[in-house]
This record gives sequence, C-alpha cells and structure tokens, in this order.
Amino acid sequence: MMADAVQTLYGTLMLLSGAACVCGNVLFLLLLLLNTALRSDTLSLALSAAVSDLALGLATVPFAAYHSLAGTPHHPGQGAVCQGSGFLFLLLQTSSLHTLAWTAVDRFSEIWLALSHRRVWTAWRRRAVLLAVWAFCVASAALPLLGFGAYEYSERRFLCSLSFTPENGKMVATWVALGVASPILAVCSLNGYVVYVARKQARRGTFTCNELHCYYVPANNYLRSSVVMVTTSVGLLVCWLPYISVCLYETFSGQQSPAVTAALSTWLVLTSAALNPWITCLTQTRYRAAVRPSIRRFIQMCLCSGTALESHPQISAPHLDSANRISTTTTATRPPSSPKTPT
Repeated sequence: MMADAVQTLYGTLMLLSGAACVCGNVLFLLLLLLNTALRSDTLSLALSAAVSDLALGLATVPFAAYHSLAGTPHHPGQGAVCQGSGFLFLLLQTSSLHTLAWTAVDRFSEIWLALSHRRVWTAWRRRAVLLAVWAFCVASAALPLLGFGAYEYSERRFLCSLSFTPENGKMVATWVALGVASPILAVCSLNGYVVYVARKQARRGTFTCNELHCYYVPANNYLRSSVVMVTTSVGLLVCWLPYISVCLYETFSGQQSPAVTAALSTWLVLTSAALNPWITCLTQTRYRAAVRPSIRRFIQMCLCSGTALESHPQISAPHLDSANRISTTTTATRPPSSPKTPT
C-alpha cells in the first residue's frame, strides 16, 4: 500500500493536472472556434483530440483524485461505476493518441504530397478517418465488457482500468500494440521526418513567391515550425513509456510493481492530456498571437462596461440642465405678441 503522504501528494498532483487539462483544452477549443484564422483542413482532427483530452480531465482525473484523497476504503468495487469509468479511461486514451497520429499523417502528407495534398485529403475523407478512429476506439474499449479482458479498480492507481494480470495478457498486449505503441511510433516517426526536412531546408534556404515579388524565407522560420513537433514527440515518450513498461511488467511477470511507480506512471499518462493543448498554444506563434488580443479585448470589455455604468448618472444631469437652459432661453427671447388694434 501507499504511504499517506505519498497518497495525498498523488491526489494533489491529480487535481493540478485536471485543472491544467480543463483550462488548456477549453482555451484551445475557444481559440479554434472563435478565430477563423486558426481554422485549417485539420480542424476536425484537432477538435477530436481536444474533446478527448477535455473529457479525460473532467471524468478520469477527478475520479482518481477523489479516491486517493478520500482513502482506499471508499473505492467503488467492481460494479457498473467502475466498469463505466474503465471504459471511458481506455476509450479517451486511445482516441486521443490515434487522433494525434492522424494529425501527424496529414502534416506529413502535406509535405510528401505537396501538389496533390488537397485532392487526397478531402473533407469527407477526413470525416471518414475520424469516424473509423472512433469506431476502433469504441470497439477496443468494449472488449473487456464482453469478456476479452477485464476492468478492475486498482488500489495503487486509485482508478478503474484494464486488469494487468497474466489472465488478461492477450487483451493487454493487443491494446498496447495497436492502441498505444502504433500511434506513438507513427507520431514520433512522421514528426521526426518533418523536422529532418525542415532542418535540411533551413540549411539551403528558399524563396517564396507571390503575384508581386519573391522574397527569401529565413532559416529560423523552418526551425521554429519544428519546435511543436519535437515537443509533442518528447512529451508523448516521457508520459507514456513508464506506463507501458509498468503495464507489460505486471501483465507478463505476474508481480505487482511498487505502488509509487504505478501511481507515478498513471499520473504521467493523465498529464499528457493537459500538456497537448499548452504545447500547441505556447510553441506556435499564431496561437500566441490569437491569445493576446483575445485576453486584451476581454479586459477592455470589462473595463468599458464598468466605466459606462459609473459615468452614466453623471452624464445624464448635464443633459437635463442643458435641455432646461435651452427651453428657458427660447421662452425668454421670444418676442411678445403685438396687441390687437381696435376696430
């Protein structure tokens, strides 16, 4: 079992990760929906990843934080609540990873198929890919409910997840290979190739032309564009490799890992849902440029509304005085009527 101090620290870290996850993904969704300049062909994929991460921050992270801070005697058992929580945990994890992987595929094809990219990646094909991703994720998460694997409450992770036991080795190995390792490998490989192309292009430089003239593109533009891909790949590896290692060790060795190791690896996996939107917003210039005017506009709206409410009574009095003054002056200066002459 886990010590009380470590258990409290785990719950506190979960609360912080949940707050960062909700705030980051809500901000990311608002930026995508309210700023038309940020919308691109991959809008549906970006929305899918943000919704999956936001749902993890609203459902799974508070579940783990509550049970770690409330104590182990309050665990939900193996009933419907635990089965539903485990289903959501597996579904949202898999959908987030696969959506990131297809986003990397789209970015790679934009370079590899520069001339035919828009003909290959049409709007309905993106919707078909997104529908296939969610169908695969729902089917994978439903398998333990149908008897292929099992969901159970882990007292060392304080949440319901796949049962990492030798009896469920086939389900765990299938999920790790197809649901986790494949998308992470695809993201890292494709992002690595894009970074390689960016570095190669930065060494020789290039010119971009429009209808009026051609201008030289600095090397820093190519290097800055690869920062988000490098950060995303490193974040995925740091957050997921400990969790995969612990899962495979417990499944095929039949022994439980230390409680601190299991809790730390689970916290890292859930923290990846909080890192994704912040990595995008902080490492891309166009997102930072959209955040600053939005915050400034919001502050100005609050200040202007408060100033208008305070100054409204002060403005109304002079208007009344001037109106009275105008009517009085008009009455005083009007010439008297001439008397009638007797007939």
